[in-house]
This record gives sequence, structure tokens and C-alpha cells, in this order.
Amino acid sequence: MTASADALQIHPLTSERWKDLVDLFGPERGASSGCWCMWPFMRGKDWKALSREERRDAFETKVTHGPAPGLLAYRDGMAVGWVALGPREQYLRFQLGKTSKPLDTDTGELIRATHAITCFYMRSGYRKSGLMCRLLEAAIEHAASQGARILDACPIETDKPLQWGEGFVGFAPVFRRNGFEEIARRSPRRPLMRRVL
Repeated sequence: MTASADALQIHPLTSERWKDLVDLFGPERGASSGCWCMWPFMRGKDWKALSREERRDAFETKVTHGPAPGLLAYRDGMAVGWVALGPREQYLRFQLGKTSKPLDTDTGELIRATHAITCFYMRSGYRKSGLMCRLLEAAIEHAASQGARILDACPIETDKPLQWGEGFVGFAPVFRRNGFEEIARRSPRRPLMRRVL
């Protein structure tokens, strides 16, 4: 848990906090178009084959069985932000994606020591408040505490206006300010970035 003078608290998502995530995502909405944060774990066709309810149940199972698949930020007892992170190998779409796949030179041992940050979600009214930066700082600390030696992400550049939903991967300038370096660019606006912990 982290806390600061403005009373922001950040905790790993455990089963005891599941209801807080549901409240943040919206029981019917499930964050972005019913994703329920299952998008990075699955191939596209498998993700599309699931209903919103099935995605929710699948993610709740991940939360229940652990380890925590991300961190929740709270202000005044209410969940206001989310960052998903964990071992890189568990995120099938991240592993296989053109923009986010590992470097050709990454060995099995290196990949096993690598965690990935795959998405953020902020409650309406708390966006553009620096919350992403605070969640990223906590994610770096959490990954290190879980034994990760490397942290990868594939955020989006903010040099042009974003379309709806594009920002869920995080903003590249925020990652740069937190010690991430670009290691590949396979898409004009989506650098693969890495921080050695």
C-alpha cells in the first residue's frame, strides 16, 4: 500500500476488493466496452467469443486465485483508478502483439523475469489529475516487490489527439518521466518501452 498527503491509497486487487473494482468499472459497463481487463490475456477471437458476463467471471477467477492482477487507487475510500500488471508471459495478446511482443534477443530467462503493464482505467472526474503517474509509480514498486527484474509497457504517444479508448495502454510521456526507455517501435505511435528494476 502507498499513501500520500492527499490521501491517495493504492492497494493490490485481492478478492476482498473485488466489489470496489466492479464499482469502478461499472457493473454493466465493465470498463471499456465490457473488457473486464481480459483483453490482454486472450487472442482476439477468444476474447470476442465471451460475453461481458463471462469476461467478468473469468477476471474474478484470476483475482480470487491470485496473485493480484493489478492495483487499485482509492481516494476517500472510493476506487478511482486501476493499473493492470503482472508477469509478461501470462498476457498472451501482449506476448503475440506486433507492437508489444518481446525483442528477438529476449531469452526465456529474461522473459520470465519480466512483468508488463497492460492497461489503466480512471473513474470519470479523476482523469487528467496525475493519477496515471501515481499508479505507474506504484506499479513499478509492486513489480519489484514481486521479484520482477524488468517492466515492459507499450503505451501510446500523445503527440496527436487520441481517439476514444486509445489511452487505456498509458501515455508514453508518463512512462519516459518514470525511467522507461524505448526499446522498439513497430508502430508509429506505440513504442515498446522498458524499465530495468
